[in-house]
Formats: sequence, structure tokens, C-alpha cells
Amino acid sequence: MPRPIKWRRVEYIPENKYFAPCPKGKCGCLEGVEDVQLKVEELEAMRLKDIEELSQEECAARMQISRQTFQNIIDEARKKVARALIENRAITIGGGHYTKNVCNLRCTSCGNVINATYEEHGRACPHCGSQRVECDKNQCLTQCDK
Repeated sequence: MPRPIKWRRVEYIPENKYFAPCPKGKCGCLEGVEDVQLKVEELEAMRLKDIEELSQEECAARMQISRQTFQNIIDEARKKVARALIENRAITIGGGHYTKNVCNLRCTSCGNVINATYEEHGRACPHCGSQRVECDKNQCLTQCDK
């Protein structure tokens, strides 16, 4: 039995999730254009490595995965983008196994729920000042746009 897939931390989710080739003078005609599905974590890997120019180790740390897993993800992402460009395919972004870097935090003292980033875990509750703030793991790890 294979090991369960670890959630990949993603900081950026694009507003536009569909990109298609536009032959000269024929924009808007997408009949017969095949899609390539790019997962959200694959786009994040390319963003971190190619846009932010981080090292593989830094990228893996930001996504909270191993360096080997990061390398596998970015290799697959680049392969898909190259295939789309060379074979005139559209790119659809969505799906994958990722978490968005935001959790529902619950204060165990007053019950207040806070929507916060990972970095804010463990801080005081803004409602009562208690340090007893916990992450609701079920809300934290969500698979989106499946």
C-alpha cells in the first residue's frame, strides 16, 4: 500500500485558471483545443523556483515537503507547460493535494474562531487575550478545486 500523499502548502492561487492558445486572427475559437491539467501545487512550485528564484531546498521548505517531492512536482509541471506550448493545448489550473496557508483557529478559553495564517498559530486570542489557541486541523487541510 502506498504512503498517503502529504498536503502541499500553497501561498498563491491564480485568479485566472484557464489559458489557451490564440491562433493569429482567430481568438475566441477554442473548438477542438485539448487541455493540459496543471495542479495548483505544480504552479506554486514553478512560481517559487522560477519567479521568486529560490533554491530547491528553500522551495521545499516553503511548501512543507521534501526536496525530492518538490523536484518531482516541478519536473511534472514543466513537462505539462512545455507540452501545452508545443502542442497548442490549453492549460487549466486546478485540483491537486494542497492547503492554502490559512486555518481556522479556535480559542479554547472563550470559543472565539479566528481565520489566520500558519505563522499566527500560538498567538493570543484577539477577543479574550488567552494564549490557548488551537488549529482546527479539519479546516486547515482542505483540497480545493477538485
